Amino acid sequence: MRLEKDGVLKSWAVPKGIPLEKGVKRLAIQVEDHPLGYAGFEGTIPEGEYGAGTVSIWDSGVYEAIVWEEGKIEVVFRGRKLSGRYALVRFSRAGENQWLIFRAG
Repeated sequence: MRLEKDGVLKSWAVPKGIPLEKGVKRLAIQVEDHPLGYAGFEGTIPEGEYGAGTVSIWDSGVYEAIVWEEGKIEVVFRGRKLSGRYALVRFSRAGENQWLIFRAG
């Protein structure tokens, strides 16, 4: 998941996908910020390289930030597939870059 903010793409790997139903929480692992030019990147990053694996664009659209703080982000997605209010909260017990994403109110 990539969200444009302050001239970069804030990025998270969401291995099991963004939850579509309320009450479901999924792990979101924050990775390094990407340049805006990566917004349309799809492909395979070779084993042994940072971010190895397949990168695909599942959805695209816009978002509105409701809250963007150190350990909490709330946004409203308006994508082709995904829409609604979502929250990301830091899951510090699991590690520094670990977050939970879930459908919010």
